[in-house]
Amino acid sequence: MKQIYIVLTHTGTTLSKIIRSCTKDEFSHSSISLDRELKEMYSFGRLNPYNPFWGGFVHEGIDCGTFKRFQATWANVYALTVEDEQYQQIQSIIHYIEATKALHNFNVIGLFAVGIHKRIHSDHAFYCAEFVKYVLEQAGIGTNLPELIRPESFKQLANIKLVYQGKLKDYKVEKGKVLERIMNGRRREVIV
Repeated sequence: MKQIYIVLTHTGTTLSKIIRSCTKDEFSHSSISLDRELKEMYSFGRLNPYNPFWGGFVHEGIDCGTFKRFQATWANVYALTVEDEQYQQIQSIIHYIEATKALHNFNVIGLFAVGIHKRIHSDHAFYCAEFVKYVLEQAGIGTNLPELIRPESFKQLANIKLVYQGKLKDYKVEKGKVLERIMNGRRREVIV
């Protein structure tokens, strides 16, 4: 058994505020990580931290790109236990999309359609939540997720466990533990 991580974020950018106002959701972006340190974190999002409309497959990091530019990014990090074979499938799917990223586009129209509760799908094009859903479903996980996928939808996954809540830049892993910041400002450690 292995763990993957679903990372839900809200950067506070103009685009993320528009998405939030349309969906009424807490989070406007989702990523998938293959490790608890979030060094292998992937999504479809901004290719350039200064241009919200130039997007595609991104290898994200807490201290680089968009998250480095927007230090106040709020995050929930969820752990999800998967079978070893599912983990390998997830890894293969992500690496395949990374290797063929020139063939995949950012689904800008689909992203805005979510705001009006419509689904516009395009082959080989994803917005963040579509990408995470696609990866999970291809590995046989989360097949009960809604067609109209939003970052908040991942909270519905069976066996998903919140391991961190707070500013993404404050996320730390120490000696097999993730430090969890809870809403009232207290900290506690959770072993994952």
